[in-house]
Amino acid sequence: MKAVLKEPPDQEAIAKLSADDPILNSTMRTTCVATRLAAGHANNALPQTATANVNCRIFPGHSREEIRQELVKIVADSKVKVGYVQIDDSIAPTAPNEQQLPPVALREDVMKPLLEVVAEFWPGMPVFPDMSIGASDSRYAYAAGMPSFGIQGVALDNNDKRAHVKDERLRVQSFDTGSCSSIAISRS
Repeated sequence: MKAVLKEPPDQEAIAKLSADDPILNSTMRTTCVATRLAAGHANNALPQTATANVNCRIFPGHSREEIRQELVKIVADSKVKVGYVQIDDSIAPTAPNEQQLPPVALREDVMKPLLEVVAEFWPGMPVFPDMSIGASDSRYAYAAGMPSFGIQGVALDNNDKRAHVKDERLRVQSFDTGSCSSIAISRS
């Protein structure tokens, strides 16, 4: 991990971490996955058309249009249209071109109370910053000039990740301690 943080990052270290852990892989780069597929009109006929919704988690410093253009290059077929699904579910030919915001710098007024809570519930547990591979409302506060920090106190089982699936769950003990210590701080 220290080699990844070097300037420039060690590409061999990135490759090793990416191969070893899917979660680390997704926090070090933009990732895209087809989340919905639709094709054809009948079970016994070849489809004449097909659509796929591709959901991308975009790494800071890249725009949605940049990633859309990369998907166009990957598909490499002029018959395939790669559009952008807007908030109202309509499809635009291009995506917004503003870059994703850079990470927020950590602050003492956020870290100090966090370290106190961690020491109370999980003595000796290290605390480190992590980029969420999901989304939060912090992006709107940060875009408006208010640094935002999400602090998650819910521990998940690394061998039983079930986020956004039909049987999403976490341990009862994790829920009890997490609900006592999960806080979000937004300050200008």
